[in-house]
Amino acid sequence: MKAAPSPQAEPVPDSRAWRVLTSSTFAFTICFAVWMMFAILGIPLKKQLHLTDTEFGLIAAMPVLTGSLARVPLGIWTDRYGGRIVFFITMLATIVPIWLVSYATQLWQFLVLGLFVGFAGASFSVGTPYVARWFPKSRQGFAMGVFGAGNSGAALNKFVAPVLIVAAGTWTIVPKVYAVAMLVTALLFWVFSASNPAHRVSGSTSVAAQMRVLADPRVMRYAQYYSVVFGGYVGLSLWMPQYYVNQYGFGIEQAAFLAACFSLPGGVLRALGGWLSDRYGAYRTTWAVMWVALACFFLLSYPPTDFTIHGAHGPLGLHISTGPVFYTVLMFIVGIAMAVGKASVFKFIGDDYTDNIGAVSGVVGLAGGLAGFILPILFGFLVDLTGVRTTCFMLMFGATVVSLLFMHVSFRPEALAKLTSKTRHGVAPELKETTYSE
Repeated sequence: MKAAPSPQAEPVPDSRAWRVLTSSTFAFTICFAVWMMFAILGIPLKKQLHLTDTEFGLIAAMPVLTGSLARVPLGIWTDRYGGRIVFFITMLATIVPIWLVSYATQLWQFLVLGLFVGFAGASFSVGTPYVARWFPKSRQGFAMGVFGAGNSGAALNKFVAPVLIVAAGTWTIVPKVYAVAMLVTALLFWVFSASNPAHRVSGSTSVAAQMRVLADPRVMRYAQYYSVVFGGYVGLSLWMPQYYVNQYGFGIEQAAFLAACFSLPGGVLRALGGWLSDRYGAYRTTWAVMWVALACFFLLSYPPTDFTIHGAHGPLGLHISTGPVFYTVLMFIVGIAMAVGKASVFKFIGDDYTDNIGAVSGVVGLAGGLAGFILPILFGFLVDLTGVRTTCFMLMFGATVVSLLFMHVSFRPEALAKLTSKTRHGVAPELKETTYSE
């Protein structure tokens, strides 16, 4: 009796795949640090230009707007022309605007230059499909997670920028150093990366055909999830340094260091999120992330409050507030949760849209980026409106609730019972998404 053929083993990534992953992750780390530049520069600029909290949010978030809007076309061009050339050109395009920031003196000049600097953040939708296609499907979650660890550039910016400002005695040194760093990074990326024409979408495939998949409602759901885990990460990374300064009275160096306790795990541990998503599935991982974030945002939302209790022996005063230590611990936990969530959402995309990763990741990245642009502005507006600084966490709490509701109604409850066993490869079968209306 003839034995049944064994399933074909997936190809093992070659040395080029690891070079691409390493060089792309390094390049994205520098790009992300540049993208988050105004999180630190905004603090001295707020005093110099006499900005309100809303205006601070606008100047800090302006690069995020362009970095979000450019993600869709760059993702499509990556599918068609290859990630290496698109990534390289994107980095080169930001060098001059970064340098010119040091010569700006008025709010509108910073806003305009911020738009051009923002292209650095759009590199995410280039690197994600570029890296993913070098790896077999069973390792794509891990590969995209490692690349996404470049989000730790937000922490790098918080370590480097304050030191440069204090050492030079002026904020203008930061854009000049970052411009040189971007040039060196682009050249190193070109030398160590590689191209594979087989990874490109067929030239006969029109842009309209690539975009047609975006009508799938799952794309919009993934975009909503990503707007919380990535948009929230970007918004809070931009907002936290000045929150420490204004809420707790810390100096710029202390504030930036403590804010990095959120940004660093929020970037570095994205690789862990990719591994967890490969092993336990994108649904389970994302569901757990949202609940952890919800609990932390609930505690962070409570503003400093004084109570007077009329006791039997007279009034009793009670003060409730989130001190800097407890606040930092909670934000550290949120950073870990968001790092895992950013990877798990893109595991959904890698599983469902193998041939359109660039287009779909561009749209999902666009949603996350736009949330990262809007949130700091809303944070500032809410503070100006209410005078309560913890309103930023109230807003994040509400957004997380929406994501949990979306996930609850997007999966059939009876399908959860099917996720009780793992495959012989040690990977949990992914939950098939359906809606109650089907």
